[in-house]
Amino acid sequence: VKNSKMAEAIRAGEVGGFFNVKGVDKIYQMQRMAVEETRLGIPLIVGADVIHGYETIFPIPLALSCSWDTAAVTRMARISATEASADGISWTFSPMVDICRDARWGRIAEGSGEDPYLGALMAGAYVRGYQGDGMKQNNEIMACVKHFALYGASESGRDYNSVDMSRNLMYNVYLAPYKSAVEAGVGSVMSSFNTINGVPATADKWLLTDLLRRELGFDGVVVSDYRSIQRLCGDILATADDMTDAAIQCLTAGLDMEFPDRL
Repeated sequence: VKNSKMAEAIRAGEVGGFFNVKGVDKIYQMQRMAVEETRLGIPLIVGADVIHGYETIFPIPLALSCSWDTAAVTRMARISATEASADGISWTFSPMVDICRDARWGRIAEGSGEDPYLGALMAGAYVRGYQGDGMKQNNEIMACVKHFALYGASESGRDYNSVDMSRNLMYNVYLAPYKSAVEAGVGSVMSSFNTINGVPATADKWLLTDLLRRELGFDGVVVSDYRSIQRLCGDILATADDMTDAAIQCLTAGLDMEFPDRL
């Protein structure tokens, strides 16, 4: 940690956070660098995929939803947050609330199934468990509802694939869990990889600003999925010839933070 390229970037103030580094000793060293060895001394935000437990492992989210026991799900998330925060983790990339009605989609196990009502109940239960009393205590962590939006509706059940959907179907089936998470006070939302009616979600102003912020009332952080901006370059957006152009388009659309795969 001390001698890596990551350490150099932290000391230079080029990194605002990192994810999936486990162990209190490693995280402490990175935080010490950020606070004591940088000009501004701002702590890093530390995230991890704490999806169905951290040290204590619980059933997968699809199995948890089959219980219809929201109190148990909240308790599971509370235990997960307590264990993760003890390692120095302050952010989890959960819950995944995408409605999916095509069992070919490989990530269906990470969600709560096909029913909007059940999905909405579970979304709120996860958020309340992770964030507790509004993230005021040191054993509460920020939740991240994902993936906004319609990731589970990808054509042919293929991951990252495009989504072609009417507003009627979107509002009546797919939006309920996202709305429930926002109403529960979720601190962050992750944009999805897919395009929606031809527009990449990460660069969709109607989706991230008009719908998420203005209509649903979300006022937290919007973060991209893994390498989402990088994938726009020469892949999805013909006008995004370089990272700067792609970043500007996503920032203008309403994105706050990008997850890169490397420095």
